[in-house]
Formats: sequence, structure tokens, C-alpha cells
Amino acid sequence: MAGDERDDDAVADISFVVPAQNEADYLPGCLASLTTLETASEYGVFVVDGDSSDDTPAIAREYGARVVHEAGESIAAARNLGAEHASGEWLAFIDADTRVRATYLTELLGFVAANRLAAASSYCRITGPHRAKVMEATINHVFSRLERPILPGFNCFVHRRAFEESGGFPEVPNEDTAFSRRFASRYPTAYCPTILVETSGRRIARSGLTGTLWHYLQLDRERLRTEY
Repeated sequence: MAGDERDDDAVADISFVVPAQNEADYLPGCLASLTTLETASEYGVFVVDGDSSDDTPAIAREYGARVVHEAGESIAAARNLGAEHASGEWLAFIDADTRVRATYLTELLGFVAANRLAAASSYCRITGPHRAKVMEATINHVFSRLERPILPGFNCFVHRRAFEESGGFPEVPNEDTAFSRRFASRYPTAYCPTILVETSGRRIARSGLTGTLWHYLQLDRERLRTEY
């Protein structure tokens, strides 16, 4: 069913937002993981389809997700559009190649409540080549320790009202870094020190660690030029 009305998950406590463009190979694993969550909370799932030419929308509907259509302009636009259609008190942004652990919601909800946070991420596991562990360690042990932690777009849990007040994900390169830096200047954020998601190291497998780091370095240089 297409998610064309915001009140589609009006009873939900949490709305998952999953941007997806030609993700037929990865999306089933992502959505299957959401069906195994051990939680008493109500949650809805929104897949924001970026004008896919494969079976991405059909797969999303097969798993009971609501499909929101987007022109494939940018990952920031997809995430923001999904948030506009969703209505959960909390927004959980994950990517199509991300799988969540069964305790994802119970642990993050408990973590943000105990620490009075407006947003959080958690430690992650990155699959693929062994060199992906460098990126995994950077996220888990560097991003998490920054004064304003970087909450990666594939694992970002944020209170709806604060998200809307912050203006959402900005339309700049490395949009999740830009969002995290701006958001944390106004609201408390932190990392849950438990591995709650697993995500693909496919970029590293395709471009190598050096190529991947260079890619993100270039994006971050462009982000800084926009003064984010």
C-alpha cells in the first residue's frame, strides 16, 4: 500500500524510514529483520522509492511497508520525504542494506530515555571484506566519541519533534554528518555501546578502503564549503 497519507501509521510509536533505489538485492534482508523485532512498541515502515527500475517497490509492499515515491534526487530528500509521511514519535532511519538486531527498539528506546537524548545511534557491524573493519572501528570508536557525534544515516534514531525543529537532513554532501553536527549543537545525542545493526561493506568491496575513504573525504570537503 502506498504511503501517501501521513496518518497511515497514526498509532505507531516509531516509524522506520528506508530510502531505496534499485535495492531489490538487499531490501528483503532489511525488511525481514524488521519483522523480527522484539518490542511492545507499535512501529511502521516506510520505504522511499527513488524511481527504481527494478522490483524495489513490489518487494517493499510484499513485506507490508508503505511505499513513498520520490524522484531519486538525493538521499537527503528521500529521508526527509519519508519523515514527512511518517507519524511516529520517533524516527528510525536505516538503509536498504542494513539489518537490525531483534533488540534494536527496546535497547534504543531505553537508552534515549535513560540518557534524556533527542537522537542516538549504536555500534554497528559492517559485513564484507576484512578491510571494512577499519570503517566499522571508525564509526564505533571515533564517531561515537566526538563532542558532537556523527550519527550515520544507516542507523539514526531521532525524536520527531526535534528532527522537524532542526530542519531535517540538509541537501549537502555527507548529509548525515551535516545533520549530526547541526542537530547536536542544539540537542543531546550519543551512541548506545551495543551492536544493534549490521550493514553492508559493499562500497569498500567495490572501491577498496582507500577509494572509499577518498570518496567520503571529497564529500566532506564539499560539505565544509557549504558551511555545515
